[in-house]
Amino acid sequence: MKKTIKLAPVTRVEGHAKITIQLDEQGNVADSRVNVVELRGFEKFCTGRPIEEIPRITPRICGVCPWAHHLASAKAADAAFEVDIPLAAKKIRELAYMAHYIHSHTLHFFILAGPDFVMGPDADYSVRNVIGVVNKIPDIAKEVVKIRYTGQMMTQIMAGKAIHPDVACPGGWSKPITEGERTQLKEMANECLEFAKFAIDFAKKNIFPQYLDTVKTLGVIETGFLGIVSNGGAMNLYDGKLRMMNKDGSYEDFETTDYLNYIAEHVEPWSYLKFPYQKKAGGFSMDLENPVGIYRVNTLARVNVVDNIPTPLAQAELEEFRASFGRPAQLTLLHHWARLIELLYAAERAVELVNDPDITSTDIRKKVTPRAARGIGVVEAPRGTLIHDYTTDENGMVIAVNIIVGTTHNNAPINMSVKQAAKNLIKNGHYDEAICNQVEMAIRVYDPCFSCATHNLDGAIAVKVDIFNHQGELLDSFKNC
Repeated sequence: MKKTIKLAPVTRVEGHAKITIQLDEQGNVADSRVNVVELRGFEKFCTGRPIEEIPRITPRICGVCPWAHHLASAKAADAAFEVDIPLAAKKIRELAYMAHYIHSHTLHFFILAGPDFVMGPDADYSVRNVIGVVNKIPDIAKEVVKIRYTGQMMTQIMAGKAIHPDVACPGGWSKPITEGERTQLKEMANECLEFAKFAIDFAKKNIFPQYLDTVKTLGVIETGFLGIVSNGGAMNLYDGKLRMMNKDGSYEDFETTDYLNYIAEHVEPWSYLKFPYQKKAGGFSMDLENPVGIYRVNTLARVNVVDNIPTPLAQAELEEFRASFGRPAQLTLLHHWARLIELLYAAERAVELVNDPDITSTDIRKKVTPRAARGIGVVEAPRGTLIHDYTTDENGMVIAVNIIVGTTHNNAPINMSVKQAAKNLIKNGHYDEAICNQVEMAIRVYDPCFSCATHNLDGAIAVKVDIFNHQGELLDSFKNC
């Protein structure tokens, strides 16, 4: 008899999702789906508002990555007003963003994904969590909490608050950095750099070698990649052109304003998330053996698409990574390794920026004038390429919004990685809690933010209601589409 396995909720991710795995008569995996079971309507209720309000509204999409939405939104507003913000404002924005990266990557690697590696993927779920990590490596856990706090406090010094910021505004930045604040930030940035150096060294010696066999088999798929590159193909998390890389390593660079010429969106009735795909591929397919149009974003994508990293320690790590795994690296669990390379880059770049004399300049904002226009802002969110696209009328009122977040880009790859993991692990009807956790790991590696990824309220919302009795038997189902 056919059987369905449901894993709900997916744990240690931001937002809510479930995995549905369908077994055939022999108990092997016939299909699987990642169902995202939440919807947030930011695209809809941002319309009809003055564009200067949107950088203050969109950070509320997520409490984990508000800075990504804040800065992408501010950049889109700059473009709509056709203003080139002062150089000092650009550097301050980037410095705040590096601090955000430090907190976010530290959080994910050690607290969300960390229990799978520190405790082991087959450890009992009662200890395979942050409490288990604290008990097993208390000194490192204490430092993790401290550094995450430090990254957050750096943004608070620069912005007045760490979560849901409103300091970036159309035309620049609203609050200069004082010399006293710069002194604080220098000490904090250097502390973060020392931790980033420790973190990647610790992982290369104590974590990655233990799990190389798992890395080579779990959730492995072959796709293209998308990410931002700056001049000379260098890594830049705040600004640059977009690079679409094919799975064979060939690529094409294009302006962020041209993204609709390269990215299309597919829709499936069983998910609130859209499925972006490479438009020039001419179609969309999540077939594991022959995928069409599928690309990935996030840490692995970024270390694949860049030609170099413009900070010395991270560049050395990139060279070592490529010597081991090639370019483009396809093994899905390598997102974790790439995450630590980026953590090191963010810390190095933060030290560079906080020592830049422009950081304390008071020339941080230009005057803007409302106009009918379209503005597109793109940054590399910790979870992948983030696109904010706004259209305004002659009064600067927003009449259309399109937001594509990293987790939306990765929707198809996440589904493919889960299916590959399930097919490899579940055989002849045998599965247990440890196997189910490894299937979840194929999602967790992408550091998804599901609440960020479901925005659009246009048209009907697919809703299905299942009614069960007290014994868990399905009595009836209702759906509106």
